[in-house]
Amino acid sequence: MNPAQTGRILVVDDEVDLARLIEGYLHKAGLDVAVRHDGTEAVAAVRDFDPDVVVLDLGLPGIDGIEVCRQVRTISDCHVLMLTARDDEIDKIIGLSVGADDYVTKPFSPRELVARVQAMLRRARTHDTEALTAPDAPGQKLVIEDLVVDEAARRVQLGGEPVALTRIEFDLLVSLATHPHQVLSRAQLVELVWDTAWTGEDHLVDVHIGRIRKKLSDDASDPRFIHTIRGVGYRMGTGR
Repeated sequence: MNPAQTGRILVVDDEVDLARLIEGYLHKAGLDVAVRHDGTEAVAAVRDFDPDVVVLDLGLPGIDGIEVCRQVRTISDCHVLMLTARDDEIDKIIGLSVGADDYVTKPFSPRELVARVQAMLRRARTHDTEALTAPDAPGQKLVIEDLVVDEAARRVQLGGEPVALTRIEFDLLVSLATHPHQVLSRAQLVELVWDTAWTGEDHLVDVHIGRIRKKLSDDASDPRFIHTIRGVGYRMGTGR
């Protein structure tokens, strides 16, 4: 654990004992933690507490975790770590499709969860990245046909129109765009985008790539930008 690491963490789970357990481990890691037990309170807490990371249970009563995540994404750029009680692929995909950055399946090791949260905290939130960029800094603009990826401003345009990407999606796109015509494996993309100590599944990369393709109207069967190299990974390159 990095003792200098700080951050605000919101834990949202209707299982009170589990929420307290997670809270305790995060406190021991030196983090500022708030806990809520239902979806409505969670959305309000995101507004008031401005967390860096939300640890969000999928199966909340009332407003479930999917809807909470959807609402959070309209008001905050915080990282979202989804908790799911079922090892069900569709749950994970739905959670990621509304803006979650990662997921953990119950039962899980609290130490692993803390490690995931700490890995997220090492990645800047969008506004933090912009704050660290000097206004007159040249930055790097990556131009691929009519796709423009502005690293400094963390903005993407396609045909002159803005494309709204999540933090993970943007970083994946940059990783591919800065290595044009080079095949990057899923493991390489995990290392570039998540963290070298990340212990999740490589399949997470595929889900996020699918979301990027959808937002770029990039047909996987006839791609303009992101090409799948079967059994290896992905390559950025123009042409159908």
